[in-house]
Amino acid sequence: MNKTEKMIHEIVEGVQDGAVILVGGFGLCGIPEKAIEAIRQKGVKDLTVVSNNCGVDDWGLGLLLANKQIKKMVSSYVGENKIFEQQYLSGELDVELTPQGTLAERIRAGGAGIPAFYTATGVGTPVAEGKPVKVFDGKEYIEERAITGDFAFIKAWKADKLGNLVYRKTARNFNPIMATAGKVTIAEVEEIVEVGELDPDEIHTPAVFVQHVILGEAYEKKIEKRTTRVEEAIG
Repeated sequence: MNKTEKMIHEIVEGVQDGAVILVGGFGLCGIPEKAIEAIRQKGVKDLTVVSNNCGVDDWGLGLLLANKQIKKMVSSYVGENKIFEQQYLSGELDVELTPQGTLAERIRAGGAGIPAFYTATGVGTPVAEGKPVKVFDGKEYIEERAITGDFAFIKAWKADKLGNLVYRKTARNFNPIMATAGKVTIAEVEEIVEVGELDPDEIHTPAVFVQHVILGEAYEKKIEKRTTRVEEAIG
């Protein structure tokens, strides 16, 4: 089965108002930027977006925020996005802040068909408010529910036409687990090869989790926050 036959704009036609979408990446590393732009152009509204953070003001998911397309974010932190902060403080945006490890496990559990799990992370903090608590071996744990999405948009480095994926370096962040947790998973990649060209031992996401593969071009790969150091000459 060739999963590379559709264009990204054809695929995002299935994304409707109110959809829950999982978006891979960490900061601006490994984000599906072509899919995000296609969703922006479609203009779909009231989205619930699950992602580590929300990009920056003028790139990544920040484009959807600026366009008032996101109703709720499930994230680990606000990041470098001032629009995120402003919309949250004004009440325009519902935000469910989740510890990063817990967020990763909620998504992994969703992909594995596990409805909930218990963790000590967040006990005694606002994270635990309204959540069931159980005691195991004398220690309190809170219940966390699994996360799945109507769609998962992820970014990989390379794919074959069946949809087997390989990620490159730190772009292998939230992408692999999100690929398993979407009802429909769309992977955008930088290169597509024929079936059999990928070494099976190098495949990170098997094709069974992927419904569509999109070939992207001219990725900008922006740096979220550039830090430099000036060393003084020692005389």
